[in-house]
Amino acid sequence: MPNELKLPERDVFTVSRLVRETRAVLEGSFPMLWLEGEISNYSRPSSGHMYFSLKDEAAQVRCAMFRTRNLHLRFTPTNGMHVLVRARITMYEPRGEFQIVVEQMEEAGLGVLQRAFEALKSRLGQEGLFDSAHKKPLPVTPQRLGVITSPTGAAIRDILSVLKRRYPVLPVLIYPVAVQGEGAGREIAQAIQLANQRKECDVLIVGRGGGSLEDLWAFNEEVVARAIYNSTIPIVSAVGHEIDFTISDFVADLRAPTPSAAAELVTPDMTELQQRLMRHRQRLINAMRSTLQQSQKQLGWLGKRLQQQHPGQQLQYKAQRLDELELRLVQNINVQLRHHDHRLQQLTTRLHHNSPRYRLQQLHSRHEQLQQRLHRALHLSLAHKKQQLASTSRALNNISPLATLERGYAIVQALPGGEVVREAATVQVGDKIEARLSKGVLLCTIDKVKQESQNVVPTSQ
Repeated sequence: MPNELKLPERDVFTVSRLVRETRAVLEGSFPMLWLEGEISNYSRPSSGHMYFSLKDEAAQVRCAMFRTRNLHLRFTPTNGMHVLVRARITMYEPRGEFQIVVEQMEEAGLGVLQRAFEALKSRLGQEGLFDSAHKKPLPVTPQRLGVITSPTGAAIRDILSVLKRRYPVLPVLIYPVAVQGEGAGREIAQAIQLANQRKECDVLIVGRGGGSLEDLWAFNEEVVARAIYNSTIPIVSAVGHEIDFTISDFVADLRAPTPSAAAELVTPDMTELQQRLMRHRQRLINAMRSTLQQSQKQLGWLGKRLQQQHPGQQLQYKAQRLDELELRLVQNINVQLRHHDHRLQQLTTRLHHNSPRYRLQQLHSRHEQLQQRLHRALHLSLAHKKQQLASTSRALNNISPLATLERGYAIVQALPGGEVVREAATVQVGDKIEARLSKGVLLCTIDKVKQESQNVVPTSQ
């Protein structure tokens, strides 16, 4: 009929399509993230992969950590352990279950302080407290040095020892403060403010000796960072050892690796050239740090793209499926064993009900024969199942693109588009191509194109 209305066609999803597209949305919407929680339902099958749930008071999520990622763990996860994991969100397609794949795991505890340190560092950096434009130059010849530290600690002794050796005429004014414990950060900030009010010195050293992250925490407090930033007197931060970094180091006008090194930095050196060298060195460090941060961001973005396209991700899913099949095989064998045990009990009961000795001997002999046949059948069944499992594993390895590359083949792609080159006629002399091998990539330029006959018949091996 000409006026007949046509109904729109329905876009009917299959279950596998729905799960596959849901997984793509999940993996594309969430970046690699940190997650904290308690381990439960922990298991580690013969494959070496780890499967567990991560939970808190209100919710839980299924997790998988594959063997290549858990080989170098410094501890053994157990149920009830509180951990911090770095993971990506995905979905396990065979069961349509939401799960996370763990790339890194560490015990929670000290990580709380480290995360607080990173959070404050990021926030103050965005506010501009670490900008080199706000850093003041140190006086070439200081008239009086102020030291804000513990009057009884090793730091003040090291500073005075260096000053006595390098520049003994420099007067030193000590502002005694507590350098660890409750209220230490407030005392340090007040001492910085007092030194700026009195204007008794033209350079300050703020620091202490080495210690743990908790011992150095007073120099990671925001009140100390803002006091250093607001100081009109140049400040050298000298906290802990060379490997220790605190918020004070980033805010200060200059960071010294140790208190002794701080004393050397604030005193005049042999020549003006060495002073200029130190300033250029600091500028180079700042530039390298900025470049490294940008490179790390780019590396993370490229790594995420590679991870989404890498065939190893599919192999991980296949490995997880293989673990499930292995578990089902073991469960099936156990069911068969229980069934035959039950049947054996029935036969035994019937045997007892027929009391004549001759019948009893016959049934006893029959019982032994059945038992032998049962064991042989079980052994044959188990060997057959193992053979099927080994065959499936070999087939999975044979179809892996990585195995193909291991045999000496390469994937050739035209540059810059990235199209796969299947025929020599599709490239020209001077074109750039990329040959991806089992290990590494070759960037090549076409010098000659040779056309092979289409009627060549391959020789069978």
